Amino acid sequence: MKKSYLLLHLAVILAGFTGVFGKLISLNEGLLVWYRLLFSSIFLFLILKLLRIRYTISTQEKLRISKVGLLITLHWIFFYASIKYSNISIGVVCYCLVSFFTAIFKPLLDKEKFKISELLLSTLTLFGISLIFHFDASYQLGICLGVISSALGTLYTIYNKRLVEHFDTKIINYYQMVAGTLILGLLMPIYLFFFPSERIVPSLKDTGYLVILASFCTVGLYVIFAEVLKKIPAFTVNLTFNLEPIYAIIMAFLFFNESKQVNISFYIGLSFIITSVILQTLISIKKK
Repeated sequence: MKKSYLLLHLAVILAGFTGVFGKLISLNEGLLVWYRLLFSSIFLFLILKLLRIRYTISTQEKLRISKVGLLITLHWIFFYASIKYSNISIGVVCYCLVSFFTAIFKPLLDKEKFKISELLLSTLTLFGISLIFHFDASYQLGICLGVISSALGTLYTIYNKRLVEHFDTKIINYYQMVAGTLILGLLMPIYLFFFPSERIVPSLKDTGYLVILASFCTVGLYVIFAEVLKKIPAFTVNLTFNLEPIYAIIMAFLFFNESKQVNISFYIGLSFIITSVILQTLISIKKK
């Protein structure tokens, strides 16, 4: 169990870099996500070959995995759109809403009773977020996109948890990345018609960023993520990922000089988020 929690926090640190790459890469959100999916598919294919993992499954199983892969594809598009139309801080702070959506979606999808403790902890997290970030009217579009992104990310986590009980995590991620690459690739001409980009082929610098994003912050992150879901509840995983915005915001302050000042409300909000994570972790350990 301790190893699972250490892996979970490693995944959170890797996830903290995803927003940074969204700012560094000059491509629009649609192209950024498509190249991320493409490179991730290639890396996962090589891993499956090197480890000699049998990845041939039935067509029905492929479709089942692919449908969940579309959720992560849409989640990424809205996440990077949130960053492109606002900034890193907006995108990652909105992602904290996954704990709130999990507390609502999971009982509805699994036909379970709502857990008061999870709802209260989500409220505690939301209160911490509101203290950390003062919303600006000029970022309304970015905020809306970020909220949709967090809802899609929550659905991905819930459905992906069901998959990891039956399939190898690397096989799951491989078919999800391939499905996202093919479907988004087919829709890309329409996407570019409505959301044109100055550049379609990434520059050498963007390619380097995309390779790092795909290898470490996608393949590495989601393999760890799927392994962790085998031992830790989806709500705890999503709640712990509330630490991701803290790392990302600090990076944004240091490297991008975003016009945000860390004041007393930042530290108070941070303490609320950390408290909610610690409490849920302790509850989860006690249940085990």
